[in-house]
Amino acid sequence: MKKVFAAHFATVDPVVASIVPLADHYPVGLRDDGTVFEILARSIASQQLSGVVAGKIINRLIESGGGTFPDPARLMALPPETLRAAGFSFAKIAALKDLAAHALDGRLPDDATLGAMDDEAIIERCTAVRGIGRWTAQMLLMFHFGRPDVMPADDFGVRNGFRLAYGLKGLPKPKALLAYAERWKPYRSAGAWYMWRAVELHREGRLPPRAGRPPRIQIVLPAAVSPAKPAAPRKKAAGKGRRTAAKPRSGTKRLLSKAARALRQ
Repeated sequence: MKKVFAAHFATVDPVVASIVPLADHYPVGLRDDGTVFEILARSIASQQLSGVVAGKIINRLIESGGGTFPDPARLMALPPETLRAAGFSFAKIAALKDLAAHALDGRLPDDATLGAMDDEAIIERCTAVRGIGRWTAQMLLMFHFGRPDVMPADDFGVRNGFRLAYGLKGLPKPKALLAYAERWKPYRSAGAWYMWRAVELHREGRLPPRAGRPPRIQIVLPAAVSPAKPAAPRKKAAGKGRRTAAKPRSGTKRLLSKAARALRQ
């Protein structure tokens, strides 16, 4: 497939084409890395955690299932106390139970049925589960089903790789990136893959320099270079040797002040 990608991007986008020979190619096709249920359950377990911590929690879950990853029925039967002891938060327990319910009643079909659906239909079924967002469903499409034309335009790594590869001053806005990537069809998954690889090549000092002007695309400027609003004038703080201006007094207070001065004279 690498030759196919190289030929395709050579005709539609020379920037991506320059990255293809320097990076591993995007692996297309179904992969044997567990069931969709297990992959989504692992995704829920890993949310907002480091890989090491998530791995320990998942291992405890497997131990509670007798040494194998629990299937939907087994997971649904596990009491919340067992899941809490494994390290799951209450929110993640609710998400896992909802995932198991979707798998048991068919709202989340088996892998064969899902595999026959188009990309958007799979995303719709997955995101109906509590705690599963569009990005997670897109990663499932790319790295489990091996779908060739998925574009995770909200992914920070993809956006950052695009910034580096195309010489932009800021990250492309997701909608603008999605529109730009139309030219990558029907291999947008590979285009996104090579944007991730662009970040790695940049770190290694091997990212090819872009020739010509960057594309006209909406970007988000870094905070350091974003146009700042004019600062409001600051009030001078009262200190030694400084006197603050007196507030205007009302007519009554002004008269009383004059009377006090007259009495002191």
